[in-house]
Amino acid sequence: MLKISKLTDYGIMLLALMAKRPERSIFTARDLATESGLPLPTVGKLLKTLSHGDFLFSERGVNGGYGLAKTPESISVAGVVELLDGPLAITTCSANQDNCGLETHCPSKKSWQKINQVVYQALSKLTLADMTSSTSTGGGK
Repeated sequence: MLKISKLTDYGIMLLALMAKRPERSIFTARDLATESGLPLPTVGKLLKTLSHGDFLFSERGVNGGYGLAKTPESISVAGVVELLDGPLAITTCSANQDNCGLETHCPSKKSWQKINQVVYQALSKLTLADMTSSTSTGGGK
């Protein structure tokens, strides 16, 4: 089964919560934990990682917190997945990673690479704005 990790799912959920409230530019970890139902330590860890990946900015101080560093239209799901889960790879060889040892006998390697590329392109076209739109079919604007 092909699936993203729970942390990536949660990270996208937090970004989507922030994108759905454009009138509010700063969010605290505590507020996002309450709103999302996620544990505060998990939210804190994700917010730090997302800020290191340039998806969020952080402000210190009494009125500090986190905010989107980019517009929802410019944040691709593929970028978030890569930051939180690493490079997208359906199989070991599909992302040109380490060889599995059967490469010389494998007739399907190139097909898996094509499939991986199609999935990556689809996730690249899908933006945070698409994820927050109730009428979205994905594919970017």
